[in-house]
Amino acid sequence: MERHLHKILVTWDFSEKSEFALAHAVKLGRQLGTQLELLHVVKREAEIQEAEKKLAEVAEKSEETYGVKPLTKVIEGTIFHAIGDYTKEEDVKLVVMGTHGIRGMQKITGSWALKVIASSEVPFIVVQEMPRVETYDKIVFPVNFKAENKEKLIWAIYLAKYFNSKILLFKPPVDDGYYLTKVNNNLLFAKKHLQHYGVDFELETARKASKFEDEMLQYAQDVEAELVLIMTTKGIGLGDYIFGASEQYIIANSAKVPIMCVNPRKDVAKANLSANW
Repeated sequence: MERHLHKILVTWDFSEKSEFALAHAVKLGRQLGTQLELLHVVKREAEIQEAEKKLAEVAEKSEETYGVKPLTKVIEGTIFHAIGDYTKEEDVKLVVMGTHGIRGMQKITGSWALKVIASSEVPFIVVQEMPRVETYDKIVFPVNFKAENKEKLIWAIYLAKYFNSKILLFKPPVDDGYYLTKVNNNLLFAKKHLQHYGVDFELETARKASKFEDEMLQYAQDVEAELVLIMTTKGIGLGDYIFGASEQYIIANSAKVPIMCVNPRKDVAKANLSANW
């Protein structure tokens, strides 16, 4: 992984949620020294020119508000494929996207966000409101029995090094011998590499008073974490679950904690962690 991300993409639909995403991207871009780009998707080619004009106005306003003028791009297609395809074609390393909560029909919006995320190989940070602070002091890192925890760890260390973050390891209270071994192995791996890179961390165990994902999100809210890191599942549908809960629920959590979704990549999974730094 490069020391500097080449481009942070902000999905833009001219809604308030897009404004939230831009504010978060500005925070990231300032610290990482990264170019920002706004991406809007239209259904028909005839809509491109008008959308380009409107998006250029957004970029001008961003410069007035944040002192940062992002690049702009309008493409034709559907959001479920066009955004993912664009991240593969361009030098995009991270996407920031706004989404709605999980009340009523907004659950459907949450599922749309999940489909967009799963169509790409790059991580997405999903937000529901403006940044509360300008840093990522606390990042919650749920540890489970899956091997993909190691991919997620790369990003945890990356962000922690730039933002001087504390990584809050959060693990389930596993009793089963097989899964307990898997969780402990992942935990030892995470601790070893966090220590190696000089990243501050602490460990918390869920109490099993409720579902793991509920306790994780409540913990993130209680400690006022700025980010939660999770893995997504390729080919995910509404029936797929992570940590015993739908990823749709996690990214659209009612506490409105920003969620970073790391998409599994074969090249990263097979690589030695130390080789990426």
